[in-house]
Amino acid sequence: MLTHIHIRHFAIIEELDLELNPGMTVLTGETGAGKSILIDAIGLVLGDRADSSTVKHGCDKAEITLSIDVSQTATAEQWLQEQALDNEGECILRRVISANGKSRAWINGSPSNLSMLRQLGEQVVDIHGQHEHQSLMKKDMQRQLLDEFAGHQTLLEQTRHAWQQWHTLNERYQNLLTQNAEHLAKLDLLKFQVDELEKLDLQDDEAEQLEEEHSRLANADQLMQAAGAAQQQIYEDEQSVYSALGSVVQTLEQQLALDSDLESPLTLLHSAQIQLQEAAEELRHYLDKLNLDPARLQQVETRMAQMQDLARKHRIEAHELPQKLAELQQELTILDSDDYNLDTLEARLQEAATDYHKLAGKLSQQRQQAAKKLSAGVTEAMQQLSMKGGVFEIQLSTDKQKFSASGMDDISFTVSANPGQPLKPLVKVASGGELSRISLAIQMIAAQKVTLPALIFDEVDTGIGGGTAEVVGKQLRKLGEGRQVLCVTHLPQVAAQAHNHYKVTKIKSQADTQTGIVTLSAEERIHEVARMMGGVEITDSTLALAREMIDNA
Repeated sequence: MLTHIHIRHFAIIEELDLELNPGMTVLTGETGAGKSILIDAIGLVLGDRADSSTVKHGCDKAEITLSIDVSQTATAEQWLQEQALDNEGECILRRVISANGKSRAWINGSPSNLSMLRQLGEQVVDIHGQHEHQSLMKKDMQRQLLDEFAGHQTLLEQTRHAWQQWHTLNERYQNLLTQNAEHLAKLDLLKFQVDELEKLDLQDDEAEQLEEEHSRLANADQLMQAAGAAQQQIYEDEQSVYSALGSVVQTLEQQLALDSDLESPLTLLHSAQIQLQEAAEELRHYLDKLNLDPARLQQVETRMAQMQDLARKHRIEAHELPQKLAELQQELTILDSDDYNLDTLEARLQEAATDYHKLAGKLSQQRQQAAKKLSAGVTEAMQQLSMKGGVFEIQLSTDKQKFSASGMDDISFTVSANPGQPLKPLVKVASGGELSRISLAIQMIAAQKVTLPALIFDEVDTGIGGGTAEVVGKQLRKLGEGRQVLCVTHLPQVAAQAHNHYKVTKIKSQADTQTGIVTLSAEERIHEVARMMGGVEITDSTLALAREMIDNA
Protein backbone atom coordinates (compact mmCIF):
# COMPACT_ATOMS: atom_id res chain seq x y z
CA MET A 1 0.00 0.00 0.00
CA LEU A 2 1.06 3.59 -0.66
CA THR A 3 1.95 5.26 2.64
CA HIS A 4 3.46 8.68 1.88
CA ILE A 5 4.22 10.98 -1.02
CA HIS A 6 6.49 14.04 -1.16
CA ILE A 7 6.28 16.33 -4.20
CA ARG A 8 8.46 19.37 -4.90
CA HIS A 9 8.35 21.79 -7.86
CA PHE A 10 5.95 19.59 -9.86
CA ALA A 11 3.40 21.26 -12.20
CA ILE A 12 1.90 23.99 -9.98
CA ILE A 13 2.83 22.30 -6.69
CA GLU A 14 5.60 24.11 -4.80
CA GLU A 15 5.97 21.45 -2.10
CA LEU A 16 3.63 18.81 -0.74
CA ASP A 17 3.87 16.16 1.99
CA LEU A 18 0.90 13.80 2.17
CA GLU A 19 0.21 10.70 4.24
CA LEU A 20 -1.78 8.08 2.31
CA ASN A 21 -4.10 5.96 4.46
CA PRO A 22 -5.81 2.58 4.03
CA GLY A 23 -9.40 2.36 2.84
CA MET A 24 -11.16 4.59 0.32
CA THR A 25 -9.68 8.07 -0.03
CA VAL A 26 -11.22 10.75 -2.23
CA LEU A 27 -9.63 13.90 -3.68
CA THR A 28 -12.05 16.71 -4.40
CA GLY A 29 -11.79 20.40 -5.23
CA GLU A 30 -13.01 23.20 -7.47
CA THR A 31 -12.86 22.71 -11.21
CA GLY A 32 -9.36 23.55 -12.40
CA ALA A 33 -7.80 23.14 -8.96
CA GLY A 34 -5.61 20.32 -10.22
CA LYS A 35 -7.24 17.28 -8.64
CA SER A 36 -5.46 14.87 -11.02
CA ILE A 37 -1.98 16.31 -10.36
CA LEU A 38 -1.44 13.89 -7.47
CA ILE A 39 -2.37 10.93 -9.72
CA ASP A 40 -0.03 12.24 -12.42
CA ALA A 41 2.80 12.45 -9.88
CA ILE A 42 2.19 8.87 -8.71
CA GLY A 43 2.16 7.74 -12.36
CA LEU A 44 5.52 9.40 -12.99
CA VAL A 45 7.22 7.86 -9.97
CA LEU A 46 5.85 4.50 -11.16
CA GLY A 47 7.52 4.83 -14.55
CA ASP A 48 5.32 7.02 -16.78
CA ARG A 49 7.19 9.07 -19.37
CA ALA A 50 7.93 12.68 -18.44
CA ASP A 51 8.97 15.87 -20.17
CA SER A 52 10.13 19.30 -19.09
CA SER A 53 6.53 20.62 -18.89
CA THR A 54 6.08 18.73 -15.62
CA VAL A 55 8.65 20.96 -13.91
CA LYS A 56 7.18 24.01 -12.15
CA HIS A 57 7.84 27.21 -14.07
CA GLY A 58 11.03 28.91 -12.93
CA CYS A 59 12.47 25.76 -11.26
CA ASP A 60 15.35 23.62 -12.47
CA LYS A 61 13.86 20.25 -11.52
CA ALA A 62 10.86 18.45 -10.07
CA GLU A 63 11.17 15.75 -7.40
CA ILE A 64 8.67 13.05 -6.42
CA THR A 65 9.23 10.52 -3.62
CA LEU A 66 6.72 7.74 -2.95
CA SER A 67 6.85 5.38 0.04
CA ILE A 68 5.22 1.96 -0.30
CA ASP A 69 4.63 -0.73 2.30
CA VAL A 70 5.23 -4.04 0.47
CA SER A 71 5.31 -6.25 3.57
CA GLN A 72 1.92 -7.73 2.60
CA THR A 73 2.71 -7.99 -1.12
CA ALA A 74 4.76 -11.13 -1.66
CA THR A 75 5.38 -10.63 -5.39
CA ALA A 76 6.74 -7.11 -4.86
CA GLU A 77 8.96 -8.27 -2.00
CA GLN A 78 10.29 -11.13 -4.11
CA TRP A 79 10.97 -8.79 -7.06
CA LEU A 80 12.91 -6.41 -4.79
CA GLN A 81 14.94 -9.30 -3.37
CA GLU A 82 15.76 -10.58 -6.87
CA GLN A 83 17.02 -7.12 -7.78
CA ALA A 84 18.94 -6.84 -4.47
CA LEU A 85 16.80 -3.79 -3.59
CA ASP A 86 14.80 -5.11 -0.61
CA ASN A 87 14.59 -3.05 2.56
CA GLU A 88 12.60 -5.07 5.15
CA GLY A 89 9.14 -4.46 3.73
CA GLU A 90 9.60 -0.76 2.97
CA CYS A 91 10.11 0.60 -0.52
CA ILE A 92 10.96 4.20 -1.40
CA LEU A 93 10.74 5.31 -5.03
CA ARG A 94 12.25 8.62 -6.11
CA ARG A 95 12.06 10.36 -9.48
CA VAL A 96 13.81 13.62 -10.45
CA ILE A 97 12.85 15.36 -13.71
CA SER A 98 15.10 18.19 -14.93
CA ALA A 99 13.91 21.28 -16.78
CA ASN A 100 15.80 20.04 -19.86
CA GLY A 101 13.57 16.93 -19.98
CA LYS A 102 16.06 14.42 -18.58
CA SER A 103 15.11 12.31 -15.60
CA ARG A 104 16.66 9.97 -13.04
CA ALA A 105 15.11 7.36 -10.76
CA TRP A 106 15.99 5.44 -7.59
CA ILE A 107 14.52 2.43 -5.78
CA ASN A 108 15.52 2.28 -2.11
CA GLY A 109 18.42 4.61 -2.86
CA SER A 110 19.81 2.59 -5.79
CA PRO A 111 19.79 4.12 -9.29
CA SER A 112 17.12 2.46 -11.45
CA ASN A 113 15.54 2.85 -14.88
CA LEU A 114 11.92 3.43 -15.92
CA SER A 115 11.43 -0.21 -16.85
CA MET A 116 12.27 -1.24 -13.28
CA LEU A 117 9.86 1.37 -11.87
CA ARG A 118 7.10 0.05 -14.13
CA GLN A 119 7.80 -3.60 -13.23
CA LEU A 120 7.54 -2.80 -9.54
CA GLY A 121 4.56 -0.47 -9.99
CA GLU A 122 2.55 -3.14 -11.81
CA GLN A 123 2.73 -5.28 -8.68
CA VAL A 124 1.43 -2.68 -6.23
CA VAL A 125 -0.85 -0.18 -8.02
CA ASP A 126 -3.58 -0.39 -10.67
CA ILE A 127 -4.53 3.01 -12.15
CA HIS A 128 -7.84 3.53 -13.96
CA GLY A 129 -8.03 6.79 -15.89
CA GLN A 130 -11.05 8.79 -16.98
CA HIS A 131 -10.26 7.99 -20.62
CA GLU A 132 -9.82 4.27 -20.02
CA HIS A 133 -12.85 3.50 -22.17
CA GLN A 134 -10.76 4.61 -25.14
CA SER A 135 -8.22 1.85 -24.53
CA LEU A 136 -11.07 -0.64 -24.00
CA MET A 137 -11.89 -0.17 -27.67
CA LYS A 138 -8.73 -2.07 -28.56
CA LYS A 139 -8.85 -5.84 -28.94
CA ASP A 140 -5.53 -6.35 -27.18
CA MET A 141 -6.71 -4.41 -24.13
CA GLN A 142 -9.95 -6.43 -24.01
CA ARG A 143 -7.98 -9.69 -24.08
CA GLN A 144 -5.56 -8.39 -21.45
CA LEU A 145 -8.39 -7.31 -19.12
CA LEU A 146 -10.10 -10.71 -19.43
CA ASP A 147 -6.83 -12.53 -18.74
CA GLU A 148 -6.16 -10.39 -15.67
CA PHE A 149 -9.69 -11.10 -14.43
CA ALA A 150 -9.18 -14.84 -15.00
CA GLY A 151 -5.86 -14.73 -13.13
CA HIS A 152 -4.16 -17.36 -15.30
CA GLN A 153 -0.88 -15.54 -15.88
CA THR A 154 1.17 -18.72 -15.43
CA LEU A 155 -0.84 -20.56 -18.08
CA LEU A 156 -0.63 -17.53 -20.37
CA GLU A 157 3.16 -17.48 -19.99
CA GLN A 158 3.35 -21.23 -20.67
CA THR A 159 1.27 -20.76 -23.82
CA ARG A 160 3.49 -17.88 -24.94
CA HIS A 161 6.58 -20.06 -24.39
CA ALA A 162 5.04 -22.99 -26.32
CA TRP A 163 4.17 -20.66 -29.19
CA GLN A 164 7.74 -19.35 -29.25
CA GLN A 165 9.06 -22.92 -29.48
CA TRP A 166 6.68 -23.68 -32.37
CA HIS A 167 7.42 -20.36 -34.08
CA THR A 168 11.19 -20.93 -33.98
CA LEU A 169 10.87 -24.45 -35.40
CA ASN A 170 8.36 -23.33 -38.03
CA GLU A 171 10.63 -20.57 -39.27
CA ARG A 172 13.54 -23.00 -39.49
CA TYR A 173 11.38 -25.58 -41.30
CA GLN A 174 10.00 -23.05 -43.81
CA ASN A 175 13.47 -21.66 -44.52
CA LEU A 176 14.91 -25.13 -44.98
CA LEU A 177 11.99 -26.09 -47.21
CA THR A 178 12.65 -23.19 -49.60
CA GLN A 179 16.41 -23.65 -49.46
CA ASN A 180 16.49 -27.45 -49.52
CA ALA A 181 18.23 -27.77 -52.92
CA GLU A 182 20.86 -25.25 -51.85
CA HIS A 183 21.27 -27.02 -48.52
CA LEU A 184 21.74 -30.43 -50.17
CA ALA A 185 24.30 -28.99 -52.61
CA LYS A 186 26.24 -27.46 -49.73
CA LEU A 187 26.02 -30.75 -47.84
CA ASP A 188 27.44 -32.68 -50.84
CA LEU A 189 30.28 -30.18 -51.23
CA LEU A 190 31.14 -30.42 -47.54
CA LYS A 191 31.16 -34.21 -47.65
CA PHE A 192 33.48 -34.14 -50.70
CA GLN A 193 35.85 -31.64 -49.09
CA VAL A 194 35.98 -33.54 -45.81
CA ASP A 195 36.57 -36.82 -47.69
CA GLU A 196 39.49 -35.29 -49.64
CA LEU A 197 41.15 -33.98 -46.51
CA GLU A 198 40.54 -37.16 -44.53
CA LYS A 199 42.13 -39.23 -47.32
CA LEU A 200 45.14 -36.91 -47.32
CA ASP A 201 45.41 -37.68 -43.56
CA LEU A 202 47.80 -34.82 -42.98
CA GLN A 203 49.31 -34.89 -39.48
CA ASP A 204 50.13 -31.88 -37.35
CA ASP A 205 53.54 -30.41 -38.28
CA GLU A 206 53.80 -32.84 -41.24
CA ALA A 207 54.04 -29.99 -43.75
CA GLU A 208 57.03 -28.47 -41.98
CA GLN A 209 58.69 -31.90 -41.60
CA LEU A 210 58.23 -32.70 -45.32
CA GLU A 211 59.70 -29.37 -46.37
CA GLU A 212 62.75 -30.08 -44.22
CA GLU A 213 63.11 -33.64 -45.60
CA HIS A 214 62.68 -32.43 -49.18
CA SER A 215 65.42 -29.86 -48.73
CA ARG A 216 67.76 -32.56 -47.40
CA LEU A 217 66.96 -35.09 -50.14
CA ALA A 218 67.11 -32.56 -52.97
CA ASN A 219 70.55 -31.34 -51.84
CA ALA A 220 72.01 -34.64 -50.64
CA ASP A 221 75.05 -34.59 -52.97
CA GLN A 222 76.02 -31.09 -51.92
CA LEU A 223 75.48 -31.90 -48.24
CA MET A 224 77.63 -35.07 -48.50
CA GLN A 225 80.50 -33.15 -50.06
CA ALA A 226 80.36 -30.41 -47.45
CA ALA A 227 80.11 -32.82 -44.51
CA GLY A 228 82.89 -35.08 -45.85
CA ALA A 229 85.24 -32.16 -46.46
CA ALA A 230 84.56 -30.85 -43.01
CA GLN A 231 85.33 -34.18 -41.39
CA GLN A 232 88.61 -34.44 -43.32
CA GLN A 233 89.71 -30.93 -42.34
CA ILE A 234 88.74 -31.37 -38.72
CA TYR A 235 90.16 -34.85 -38.03
CA GLU A 236 91.17 -37.12 -40.90
CA ASP A 237 93.87 -35.10 -42.79
CA GLU A 238 97.52 -35.14 -41.67
CA GLN A 239 97.29 -31.33 -41.38
CA SER A 240 93.84 -31.43 -39.73
CA VAL A 241 92.69 -28.97 -37.15
CA TYR A 242 92.85 -31.72 -34.52
CA SER A 243 96.50 -32.46 -35.35
CA ALA A 244 97.44 -28.78 -35.18
CA LEU A 245 95.69 -28.44 -31.85
CA GLY A 246 97.48 -31.53 -30.53
CA SER A 247 100.84 -29.98 -31.38
CA VAL A 248 99.96 -26.81 -29.49
CA VAL A 249 98.85 -28.83 -26.45
CA GLN A 250 102.08 -30.84 -26.45
CA THR A 251 104.23 -27.67 -26.54
CA LEU A 252 102.38 -26.04 -23.64
CA GLU A 253 102.46 -29.19 -21.54
CA GLN A 254 106.26 -29.17 -21.79
CA GLN A 255 106.28 -25.63 -20.35
CA LEU A 256 103.74 -26.32 -17.59
CA ALA A 257 106.52 -27.25 -15.16
CA LEU A 258 107.99 -23.78 -15.58
CA ASP A 259 104.70 -21.91 -14.92
CA SER A 260 101.56 -23.42 -13.44
CA ASP A 261 99.42 -20.54 -14.83
CA LEU A 262 99.44 -22.41 -18.18
CA GLU A 263 97.12 -25.01 -16.60
CA SER A 264 93.95 -23.01 -17.26
CA PRO A 265 94.47 -22.50 -21.05
CA LEU A 266 95.60 -26.12 -21.30
CA THR A 267 92.31 -27.26 -19.76
CA LEU A 268 90.37 -25.28 -22.37
CA LEU A 269 92.49 -26.73 -25.19
CA HIS A 270 91.91 -30.28 -23.91
CA SER A 271 88.19 -29.52 -23.97
CA ALA A 272 88.50 -28.22 -27.55
CA GLN A 273 90.21 -31.50 -28.55
CA ILE A 274 87.31 -33.49 -27.13
CA GLN A 275 84.73 -31.30 -28.93
CA LEU A 276 86.61 -31.68 -32.24
CA GLN A 277 86.57 -35.45 -31.83
CA GLU A 278 82.81 -35.39 -31.07
CA ALA A 279 82.13 -33.11 -34.07
CA ALA A 280 84.08 -35.45 -36.36
CA GLU A 281 82.10 -38.43 -35.00
CA GLU A 282 78.79 -36.61 -35.53
CA LEU A 283 79.76 -35.80 -39.15
CA ARG A 284 80.62 -39.47 -39.72
CA HIS A 285 77.20 -40.55 -38.45
CA TYR A 286 75.56 -37.83 -40.56
CA LEU A 287 77.34 -39.12 -43.70
CA ASP A 288 76.26 -42.68 -42.88
CA LYS A 289 72.57 -41.61 -42.71
CA LEU A 290 72.70 -39.24 -45.68
CA ASN A 291 71.77 -41.19 -48.79
CA LEU A 292 70.98 -40.28 -52.34
CA ASP A 293 67.38 -41.65 -52.52
CA PRO A 294 65.59 -40.47 -55.70
CA ALA A 295 62.58 -42.71 -54.94
CA ARG A 296 62.02 -41.16 -51.50
CA LEU A 297 62.51 -37.70 -53.00
CA GLN A 298 59.78 -38.47 -55.51
CA GLN A 299 57.43 -39.65 -52.74
CA VAL A 300 58.01 -36.46 -50.74
CA GLU A 301 57.48 -34.22 -53.77
CA THR A 302 54.25 -36.05 -54.67
CA ARG A 303 52.96 -35.70 -51.09
CA MET A 304 53.84 -32.00 -51.02
CA ALA A 305 52.11 -31.43 -54.36
CA GLN A 306 48.90 -33.02 -53.00
CA MET A 307 49.08 -30.76 -49.99
CA GLN A 308 49.65 -27.66 -52.09
CA ASP A 309 46.74 -28.51 -54.41
CA LEU A 310 44.29 -28.77 -51.50
CA ALA A 311 45.76 -25.69 -49.81
CA ARG A 312 45.15 -23.68 -53.01
CA LYS A 313 41.57 -24.97 -53.21
CA HIS A 314 40.86 -23.71 -49.72
CA ARG A 315 43.02 -20.59 -50.12
CA ILE A 316 45.15 -21.34 -47.09
CA GLU A 317 48.70 -22.44 -46.29
CA ALA A 318 49.51 -26.16 -46.31
CA HIS A 319 50.18 -26.25 -42.56
CA GLU A 320 46.61 -24.94 -41.96
CA LEU A 321 44.96 -27.97 -43.61
CA PRO A 322 44.46 -30.02 -40.38
CA GLN A 323 42.65 -27.06 -38.76
CA LYS A 324 40.54 -26.60 -41.91
CA LEU A 325 39.54 -30.26 -41.77
CA ALA A 326 38.36 -29.87 -38.17
CA GLU A 327 36.27 -26.80 -39.11
CA LEU A 328 34.66 -28.55 -42.10
CA GLN A 329 33.91 -31.65 -40.01
CA GLN A 330 32.17 -29.48 -37.41
CA GLU A 331 30.12 -27.66 -40.06
CA LEU A 332 29.19 -30.98 -41.67
CA THR A 333 28.06 -32.35 -38.30
CA ILE A 334 25.75 -29.34 -37.85
CA LEU A 335 24.32 -29.36 -41.39
CA ASP A 336 23.86 -33.13 -41.33
CA SER A 337 22.10 -33.05 -37.93
CA ASP A 338 18.40 -33.49 -37.22
CA ASP A 339 18.01 -29.72 -37.13
CA TYR A 340 18.58 -29.70 -40.88
CA ASN A 341 16.73 -32.89 -41.69
CA LEU A 342 13.30 -32.06 -43.13
CA ASP A 343 11.59 -35.21 -41.89
CA THR A 344 13.01 -34.93 -38.38
CA LEU A 345 12.30 -31.19 -38.24
CA GLU A 346 8.72 -31.74 -39.43
CA ALA A 347 8.18 -34.29 -36.65
CA ARG A 348 9.54 -31.87 -34.05
CA LEU A 349 7.35 -29.09 -35.47
CA GLN A 350 4.27 -31.28 -35.15
CA GLU A 351 5.18 -32.12 -31.58
CA ALA A 352 5.59 -28.41 -30.76
CA ALA A 353 2.20 -27.67 -32.37
CA THR A 354 0.58 -30.37 -30.23
CA ASP A 355 2.12 -28.90 -27.06
CA TYR A 356 0.92 -25.44 -28.06
CA HIS A 357 -2.64 -26.59 -28.84
CA LYS A 358 -2.84 -28.41 -25.50
CA LEU A 359 -1.94 -25.26 -23.54
CA ALA A 360 -3.86 -22.85 -25.80
CA GLY A 361 -6.95 -25.10 -25.54
CA LYS A 362 -6.76 -25.03 -21.75
CA LEU A 363 -6.35 -21.24 -21.95
CA SER A 364 -9.49 -21.00 -24.12
CA GLN A 365 -11.49 -23.02 -21.58
CA GLN A 366 -10.42 -20.79 -18.71
CA ARG A 367 -11.19 -17.69 -20.76
CA GLN A 368 -14.69 -19.01 -21.49
CA GLN A 369 -15.34 -19.52 -17.78
CA ALA A 370 -13.92 -16.10 -16.84
CA ALA A 371 -15.85 -14.43 -19.70
CA LYS A 372 -19.16 -15.75 -18.33
CA LYS A 373 -18.39 -14.48 -14.83
CA LEU A 374 -17.17 -11.08 -15.99
CA SER A 375 -20.10 -10.70 -18.43
CA ALA A 376 -22.63 -11.48 -15.69
CA GLY A 377 -20.95 -9.15 -13.23
CA VAL A 378 -20.75 -6.22 -15.66
CA THR A 379 -24.35 -6.78 -16.78
CA GLU A 380 -25.50 -6.62 -13.15
CA ALA A 381 -23.41 -3.48 -12.58
CA MET A 382 -24.99 -1.86 -15.65
CA GLN A 383 -28.44 -2.24 -14.08
CA GLN A 384 -27.19 -0.34 -11.04
CA LEU A 385 -25.65 2.35 -13.27
CA SER A 386 -29.01 3.40 -14.78
CA MET A 387 -28.76 1.07 -17.76
CA LYS A 388 -31.79 -1.10 -16.97
CA GLY A 389 -32.10 -4.00 -19.38
CA GLY A 390 -28.57 -3.50 -20.68
CA VAL A 391 -26.48 -6.57 -21.40
CA PHE A 392 -22.73 -7.01 -21.56
CA GLU A 393 -21.29 -10.11 -23.16
CA ILE A 394 -17.74 -11.19 -23.94
CA GLN A 395 -17.73 -13.22 -27.14
CA LEU A 396 -14.91 -15.66 -27.85
CA SER A 397 -14.23 -17.48 -31.08
CA THR A 398 -11.45 -20.07 -31.14
CA ASP A 399 -9.52 -20.82 -34.33
CA LYS A 400 -7.43 -23.97 -33.90
CA GLN A 401 -5.46 -23.06 -37.01
CA LYS A 402 -4.34 -19.84 -35.36
CA PHE A 403 -0.92 -19.69 -33.77
CA SER A 404 -0.18 -16.61 -31.65
CA ALA A 405 1.63 -15.80 -28.44
CA SER A 406 -1.68 -15.01 -26.73
CA GLY A 407 -3.52 -18.14 -27.81
CA MET A 408 -6.12 -19.14 -30.41
CA ASP A 409 -8.96 -16.87 -29.28
CA ASP A 410 -10.50 -13.79 -30.80
CA ILE A 411 -12.07 -11.80 -27.96
CA SER A 412 -14.70 -9.13 -28.43
CA PHE A 413 -16.54 -7.04 -25.81
CA THR A 414 -20.16 -6.59 -26.96
CA VAL A 415 -23.02 -4.67 -25.40
CA SER A 416 -26.71 -4.00 -25.74
CA ALA A 417 -27.38 -0.71 -23.98
CA ASN A 418 -31.19 -1.01 -24.03
CA PRO A 419 -33.70 -3.90 -23.90
CA GLY A 420 -34.44 -5.43 -27.29
CA GLN A 421 -31.32 -4.08 -28.97
CA PRO A 422 -28.92 -6.60 -30.48
CA LEU A 423 -25.45 -7.01 -29.07
CA LYS A 424 -22.89 -4.80 -30.80
CA PRO A 425 -19.13 -4.50 -30.42
CA LEU A 426 -18.22 -2.02 -27.68
CA VAL A 427 -16.48 0.15 -30.26
CA LYS A 428 -19.85 0.81 -31.96
CA VAL A 429 -21.62 2.15 -28.85
CA ALA A 430 -22.59 5.67 -29.95
CA SER A 431 -23.36 7.45 -26.67
CA GLY A 432 -20.36 8.79 -24.81
CA GLY A 433 -22.29 8.66 -21.54
CA GLU A 434 -23.25 5.03 -22.05
CA LEU A 435 -19.70 4.15 -22.99
CA SER A 436 -18.39 5.85 -19.86
CA ARG A 437 -20.81 3.93 -17.61
CA ILE A 438 -20.08 0.61 -19.31
CA SER A 439 -16.36 1.24 -18.92
CA LEU A 440 -16.87 2.06 -15.24
CA ALA A 441 -18.89 -1.13 -14.74
CA ILE A 442 -16.14 -3.19 -16.36
CA GLN A 443 -13.46 -1.51 -14.25
CA MET A 444 -15.34 -1.99 -10.98
CA ILE A 445 -16.10 -5.67 -11.57
CA ALA A 446 -12.62 -6.41 -12.91
CA ALA A 447 -11.04 -4.59 -9.96
CA GLN A 448 -12.73 -7.06 -7.56
CA LYS A 449 -10.44 -9.80 -8.89
CA VAL A 450 -7.31 -7.64 -8.95
CA THR A 451 -5.05 -8.69 -6.07
CA LEU A 452 -2.97 -5.49 -6.05
CA PRO A 453 -2.96 -3.63 -2.72
CA ALA A 454 -3.75 -0.20 -4.22
CA LEU A 455 -6.31 0.95 -6.82
CA ILE A 456 -6.54 4.46 -8.23
CA PHE A 457 -9.59 5.83 -10.06
CA ASP A 458 -9.07 9.18 -11.79
CA GLU A 459 -12.48 10.77 -12.49
CA VAL A 460 -13.89 7.52 -13.88
CA ASP A 461 -17.34 8.66 -12.69
CA THR A 462 -17.56 11.43 -15.30
CA GLY A 463 -20.96 11.53 -17.01
CA ILE A 464 -23.03 10.00 -14.20
CA GLY A 465 -25.01 11.44 -11.31
CA GLY A 466 -27.94 10.97 -8.94
CA GLY A 467 -28.60 7.49 -7.61
CA THR A 468 -26.11 6.03 -10.09
CA ALA A 469 -23.35 8.10 -8.51
CA GLU A 470 -24.32 6.77 -5.06
CA VAL A 471 -24.04 3.19 -6.38
CA VAL A 472 -20.59 3.95 -7.76
CA GLY A 473 -19.56 5.43 -4.41
CA LYS A 474 -20.76 2.36 -2.52
CA GLN A 475 -18.91 0.06 -4.94
CA LEU A 476 -15.69 2.03 -4.47
CA ARG A 477 -16.11 1.99 -0.67
CA LYS A 478 -16.64 -1.78 -0.82
CA LEU A 479 -13.41 -2.13 -2.75
CA GLY A 480 -11.70 0.09 -0.16
CA GLU A 481 -12.63 -2.26 2.69
CA GLY A 482 -10.09 -4.81 1.49
CA ARG A 483 -7.41 -2.60 -0.02
CA GLN A 484 -6.36 0.99 -0.57
CA VAL A 485 -8.53 2.93 -3.03
CA LEU A 486 -7.64 6.46 -4.15
CA CYS A 487 -10.35 8.24 -6.13
CA VAL A 488 -10.43 11.65 -7.81
CA THR A 489 -14.10 12.67 -8.07
CA HIS A 490 -16.44 15.62 -8.59
CA LEU A 491 -19.52 13.81 -7.28
CA PRO A 492 -20.76 14.41 -3.68
CA GLN A 493 -22.39 10.97 -3.66
CA VAL A 494 -18.98 9.36 -4.20
CA ALA A 495 -17.10 11.71 -1.85
CA ALA A 496 -19.56 10.97 0.96
CA GLN A 497 -18.66 7.27 0.86
CA ALA A 498 -14.94 7.82 1.56
CA HIS A 499 -13.02 6.73 4.63
CA ASN A 500 -10.57 9.63 4.10
CA HIS A 501 -11.08 12.93 2.34
CA TYR A 502 -8.47 15.29 0.83
CA LYS A 503 -9.31 18.64 -0.70
CA VAL A 504 -7.25 20.12 -3.53
CA THR A 505 -7.02 23.92 -3.46
CA LYS A 506 -5.53 26.43 -5.87
CA ILE A 507 -3.77 29.40 -4.27
CA LYS A 508 -3.27 32.44 -6.49
CA SER A 509 -1.02 35.40 -5.87
CA GLN A 510 0.12 38.25 -8.07
CA ALA A 511 3.28 36.38 -8.98
CA ASP A 512 2.32 32.71 -8.84
CA THR A 513 -0.35 30.02 -8.75
CA GLN A 514 0.08 26.98 -6.53
CA THR A 515 -1.85 23.82 -5.69
CA GLY A 516 -2.17 22.48 -2.18
CA ILE A 517 -3.83 19.41 -0.66
CA VAL A 518 -5.31 19.38 2.83
CA THR A 519 -6.78 16.58 4.94
CA LEU A 520 -10.36 17.42 5.90
CA SER A 521 -11.74 16.99 9.38
CA ALA A 522 -15.22 15.53 9.91
CA GLU A 523 -16.81 19.01 9.92
CA GLU A 524 -14.76 20.18 6.95
CA ARG A 525 -15.90 17.12 5.00
CA ILE A 526 -19.53 18.11 5.52
CA HIS A 527 -18.89 21.58 4.11
CA GLU A 528 -16.93 20.17 1.14
CA VAL A 529 -19.67 17.65 0.23
CA ALA A 530 -22.24 20.47 0.59
CA ARG A 531 -20.16 22.65 -1.76
CA MET A 532 -20.03 19.82 -4.27
CA MET A 533 -23.83 19.53 -4.18
CA GLY A 534 -24.02 23.00 -5.72
CA GLY A 535 -25.84 26.23 -5.16
CA VAL A 536 -24.65 29.81 -4.80
CA GLU A 537 -25.07 29.65 -1.04
CA ILE A 538 -24.55 26.66 1.21
CA THR A 539 -27.70 26.54 3.32
CA ASP A 540 -28.39 24.74 6.54
CA SER A 541 -30.51 22.22 4.64
CA THR A 542 -27.63 21.55 2.23
CA LEU A 543 -25.27 21.01 5.15
CA ALA A 544 -27.81 18.74 6.80
CA LEU A 545 -28.13 16.67 3.63
CA ALA A 546 -24.35 16.45 3.32
CA ARG A 547 -24.10 15.33 6.97
CA GLU A 548 -26.80 12.69 6.35
CA MET A 549 -25.02 11.35 3.27
CA ILE A 550 -21.72 10.98 5.19
CA ASP A 551 -23.43 9.42 8.23
CA ASN A 552 -25.29 6.92 6.04
CA ALA A 553 -22.01 5.90 4.41
